[in-house]
Amino acid sequence: ASRRFRILAVNDDCCRENLCLMADTSISGTRVARELDALVRIYGKPASIVSDNGTEFTSRAIPKWANDKDVDWHYIDPGKPQQNAFIESFNGSLRDDLLNEEMFDNLDDARRKLALWRYDYNNVRPHSSLSNQTPAEARRTLEQFEGSAPGALAQNTDQEYENQTCRLSL
Repeated sequence: ASRRFRILAVNDDCCRENLCLMADTSISGTRVARELDALVRIYGKPASIVSDNGTEFTSRAIPKWANDKDVDWHYIDPGKPQQNAFIESFNGSLRDDLLNEEMFDNLDDARRKLALWRYDYNNVRPHSSLSNQTPAEARRTLEQFEGSAPGALAQNTDQEYENQTCRLSL
């Protein structure tokens, strides 16, 4: 029997790194908030987050999380996926490379295959938009030359840097 899973992807718009690729049978706003809390602990607080209007993002948990964390949350206009082009491009690659090619036996199998694909996407596959660096290499380069720590999502005093790099796409 075919099982359907929901997938949450969170990408750093600056270095195109996939920070979270999580599968489950359902994903609530509370679960999204927990995943974001974990990402903030690792990478620092983003200046903003962009998402579509899916139920997991429009539940009461997300505006509360964004308000509590003082993070600007922007919802794209309905039917305008081009307003979140980075995650749409990522989702297209995920679909073409994995989801349309693999059958998942169960949730654990899906999680394992997603983790392997995520590793390849972040650490092996060069991206033309990053001067043929991998997202992991782009993050290291940014940290080295921009003085950002612990990661590209950490706040920097340069306003232009903040506007361009400290944004997550869901």
